[in-house]
Amino acid sequence: MAGGVDMTVALVHLVAAAYMAGVIWFVQVVHYPLFAEVPPEASARYARVNQPRTARVVGPAMLVEGITAIWLFVDPPADLSRWLPFISGLVLAVVLLSTVLVQVPRHARLAEESSSDGLREVVASLVAGNWIRTVGWSARAALAAVIVASV
Repeated sequence: MAGGVDMTVALVHLVAAAYMAGVIWFVQVVHYPLFAEVPPEASARYARVNQPRTARVVGPAMLVEGITAIWLFVDPPADLSRWLPFISGLVLAVVLLSTVLVQVPRHARLAEESSSDGLREVVASLVAGNWIRTVGWSARAALAAVIVASV
């Protein structure tokens, strides 16, 4: 059995990963599809207002998740193989790369697009591209639970 600090880091990591998994499922099933319901004349403003509000909801959890992921890899609990935090970290890297390289540019397009057809296309690509993050954060929550169970 690992020490209290190890368990605390693992539990905080699990909470952050599970929180992000819950948020991303909400985004995938509810939030992103609703972008298609915003009238074209209001879409750009809606997209611009959405971005900082979403950042306030996910930013702190992503920061905590990232710090604890690095911590668990650099200083894993005695009973935990470094492979589990490494694999989990790779999944997080894919999620973050997808965010920066796929989702952020699509959000920028939402803030610029004004035609109904163009908006439908961008929203469809936003939803489709978000499956990478949805699957990734779901896997991360499961991996974080395995880490806690192993500590």
